[in-house]
Amino acid sequence: MKPKKPTSAPNPQIQEAVALHLSGQLTEAVEQMRKLLTFYPKNAQLLTHLGTIYLQQGQTEMGISALGKSIQIDPRQPMALFNRANGLTLLGKWEEALNSYNKTVALQPNHAEALNSLGNLLIQLNRNQEALASYDRVISLKPDLAGAYHNRGLALQRLRRFEEALASYDKVIVLEPNRAEALNNRANVLRKLNRLEEALVSYDKAIAIKSDYAEAHNNRGTVLQELKRLDEAIGAHERAIALKADYREAYFNLALLKLLKGNYLEGWKLYQWRENQRKFTQPLWTGAEPLEGKTILVYTEHGYGDVIQFCRYAKLIEKQGAKVIFEVPVSLEGMVSSLGSLTVIGVGQPLPAFDFYCAMMSLPLIFQTTVETIPAEIPYLFSDKDKKAEWKKKLGPKTLPRVGVVWSGNPEHTNDHNRSIPLETLKPLLELPFEFHSLQKDYKGKDGGFLLNSPQLKNHQMELTDFSETAALMDEMDLIITVDTSAAHLAGALGKPVWVLLPFVPDYRWLLERNDSPWYSTATLFRQSKTGDWKTTVAEVIKKLSSELR
Repeated sequence: MKPKKPTSAPNPQIQEAVALHLSGQLTEAVEQMRKLLTFYPKNAQLLTHLGTIYLQQGQTEMGISALGKSIQIDPRQPMALFNRANGLTLLGKWEEALNSYNKTVALQPNHAEALNSLGNLLIQLNRNQEALASYDRVISLKPDLAGAYHNRGLALQRLRRFEEALASYDKVIVLEPNRAEALNNRANVLRKLNRLEEALVSYDKAIAIKSDYAEAHNNRGTVLQELKRLDEAIGAHERAIALKADYREAYFNLALLKLLKGNYLEGWKLYQWRENQRKFTQPLWTGAEPLEGKTILVYTEHGYGDVIQFCRYAKLIEKQGAKVIFEVPVSLEGMVSSLGSLTVIGVGQPLPAFDFYCAMMSLPLIFQTTVETIPAEIPYLFSDKDKKAEWKKKLGPKTLPRVGVVWSGNPEHTNDHNRSIPLETLKPLLELPFEFHSLQKDYKGKDGGFLLNSPQLKNHQMELTDFSETAALMDEMDLIITVDTSAAHLAGALGKPVWVLLPFVPDYRWLLERNDSPWYSTATLFRQSKTGDWKTTVAEVIKKLSSELR
């Protein structure tokens, strides 16, 4: 952000120095101001101008220091406070900057620039509701300021108020039709609203204005993937990478597409561009280093489903003569321990000594996994015998086939709006003459109310304290029916018959155009024929269940 130039001072010599500043002669202005400060060391105006020039020259810390001295002399200077806040923001000293912006606004409530910058900082601090209030104040002062509407759209987007965010971006485009960033963000919102074709048009407009807009090309690729125009999506991500060679997100999106299409060797290689890989002082294991007699730490990444799916690789490492330490989420400790002789450590617990380390999601690349060479020994996880016996006792004698049901996943998952199903959509399924059991730990939205009015679906929410309990209950089921969440992987790893309901464009691990999975031999896949159409998919499940599980 550009430092604000303070107004001039009455002293003729100071006025001359200020004039040099205002005319852009910064070097000469600094020289004069430094000389004047030897005579007027406590002149707030001089210090404010000098601090502002330092900020303009990129000497941020010197600028903050000079402005701080000025404010100590005269605390009631909105422009000194504002510029100092800008400098503090540049250094990432956000709480100090916030304090300085708030003081600016307290002294000058109609300071639109300070209110806008305050909103930007609040967004950075994830205080989105407060940011929205700040932008609304800016708009009340400057109703034609496109930037304020754009920032307001960002705050609304973060608050998941997508219709309002769309209206804000539309206002930006009315005021500034060629603002490519607004068209890109507008498209992002349209995607969240599942208005994919409109989103694509908006991305195309952004790119027409700014052809080298790598982020818009990447986002466009994501929408093309959701429309199942996969080759075009690959082209869009490749274009983003051509424009921005270190574009980690575009590489990762490209990896997922390659994997979805079954091009595993290229996909796993690109997958290494993923975020948040950890580093330890011990050497990284790349697959080339001998492991005989060594100890290796494998740390997990991403969600529970990934841990369950890929923990199978620990056995391949053990075959190389290594002792394996597997770091997993605490709720999966008991479950992953059933793999065998490896040492399982919960995340956050002290790690024992080890010689090498490796990220779990790098193992498919290290072992050069293709669709044909997936380590698919099923089952590879096992429920606890005592817990299974307890569930057998709790459930009592079986008079009908037992079906476990999971209809929704973690709402924080980026694709949850596509993969989860409202429980009410399963009503026709639950009317079949089977003994249905909910394997859900959490309920959201209207599902809880529907469950209360559905006595045919047994609720075990309070007893499912971790994955080992869920596994033991699953083992008492004749069939698991689930959406694409960790339950699908757990059932598959246990070797239980599992029917997985997949969205029109599934996650990469389920591949395309097949009703089986090379990862789980007991899985049957049911795919949406078009985006959002769960009723047809559920009807197919009902038809198969009615004919097969009798």
